[in-house]
Amino acid sequence: MPAKQAPEKAKSPKVFGQARKPSKMFRAGLYARVSTNDQQTIPLQIRALREYAARRGWTIALQVKEVGSGASQRQLREKLLDAARRREIDVVLVWRLDRWGRSVADLLATLQELNHLGVGFVSLTEALDLTTPAGRAMAALLAVFAEFEREILRERVRAGLAHARQKGKTLGRPITAATKAGEVRALRRAGISKAEIARRLQIGHTSVRRILT
Repeated sequence: MPAKQAPEKAKSPKVFGQARKPSKMFRAGLYARVSTNDQQTIPLQIRALREYAARRGWTIALQVKEVGSGASQRQLREKLLDAARRREIDVVLVWRLDRWGRSVADLLATLQELNHLGVGFVSLTEALDLTTPAGRAMAALLAVFAEFEREILRERVRAGLAHARQKGKTLGRPITAATKAGEVRALRRAGISKAEIARRLQIGHTSVRRILT
């Protein structure tokens, strides 16, 4: 009799080294971003994102490509966030964290919002999947670094203000002519010329004339 063949093992595709669990069909929002001088990598990012979504069995509901230089330019990213707020996507998929977040604080703020909305987040390069316990632990570490970044900024502001005071600079909003209207009128009634009033009170001649008209 022919020897019985061992039953073939069921295939279990893995993602980030973990077995994929059966789940509902997720609607993915893809976000790719490059600088103005690096536009040739957009196709590479999109291809990797689409291949990953296919391996996970996700439907691509929205795809955003953004080109821009500077940390503050993430205007088209808002399209994905709006889609998440309208519950039109279930997960955001990006190539790398720095493509998504302007800073650690900005990254954390958007991840917290997505988590509050019940929308997942995956970054391919960092193998970060916030739908898993390991990914959520990484998000907690990001919160620590974001607070560290904010504290550094506060220390820099305080140091700058202290240095300005040592140099004799006046801090706060500049005094406007409107706050000195009473003094302007009093000096004018005393016979002081408009030019002298402007000099004494350190405001513009035009402001003096405007108050006295």
